[in-house]
Amino acid sequence: MNNYFSEATQNLHTVRDCLRFAVSRFYQAKLFFGHGSTDAYDEAVYLILHTLHLPVDTLAPFLDARLNPAELDEVLGTLRRRVEQRIPAAYLTHEAFLGEYSFYVDERVIVPRSFIAELLRSQLSPWITDPEAVSSVLDLCTGSGCLAILCADAFPNAHVDAVDLSPHALAVATRNVHDYELQARISLIESDLLTNLAGRRYDLIISNPPYVDEKSVNSLPPEYLHEPKLSLGSGHDGLDATRIILKHAAEHLTDNGILIVEIGHNREALEAAYPKLPFTWLDVTAGDQFVFMLHRNDLI
Repeated sequence: MNNYFSEATQNLHTVRDCLRFAVSRFYQAKLFFGHGSTDAYDEAVYLILHTLHLPVDTLAPFLDARLNPAELDEVLGTLRRRVEQRIPAAYLTHEAFLGEYSFYVDERVIVPRSFIAELLRSQLSPWITDPEAVSSVLDLCTGSGCLAILCADAFPNAHVDAVDLSPHALAVATRNVHDYELQARISLIESDLLTNLAGRRYDLIISNPPYVDEKSVNSLPPEYLHEPKLSLGSGHDGLDATRIILKHAAEHLTDNGILIVEIGHNREALEAAYPKLPFTWLDVTAGDQFVFMLHRNDLI
């Protein structure tokens, strides 16, 4: 692989050349695409355009533009890190997207990806009938703060507490909250789940906690090894964090409050562990296996 990159400086001249080269190297290296892009072509386009400070959604006008030597070196450096170090694209560009929202990210936080983001676009309708009546929201395991920011937009009269165990993650979340000028409406709190929230109650609690089971953690593609370990695995069956949330959530919900949690591929295990809980499984683009909802009364 080193030879390919060494020779590329002499043989690549245009954006088109770099794109063909990148797609070839990505396939050759058998990269994993699960942090924003779904295939080698889309990720190559994004990385090349971003590195060249061009609009990442506009390729055609630039395909035959020739790169100067400094630009080519920068593009090849980015592609080389992606191939040889298996660094997710979001960490190379320090940028990740949830819908139309863009967030700063680095290796202190997991790359944002959550089905809950889809549900927030519709303000959790029909489960929440009056979004303006929501006054308090808790985002557990906030990471980069992305879901907390989406909650602040979805529920315009709500104050949002964004909680994470990692002070490093909260530093990234602070940057994103300031970028969206939401520091007056989002409070960042260091806490191991609900531990430091005594006396606080919320109309809505959302969480995208760690939920990867032990077997899956041990077989993750190399790209995931760049993400914080605390953000991925959660015990043998992936449900350790979810169990704690279910145990204590009722104490922190208002009388009509609801809890929404993403649990990955663990629906069967969760339902087996809690056969008496009336989980409502919410529809997202991937199906109804990944996000559940419970009312406070269900948890008492």
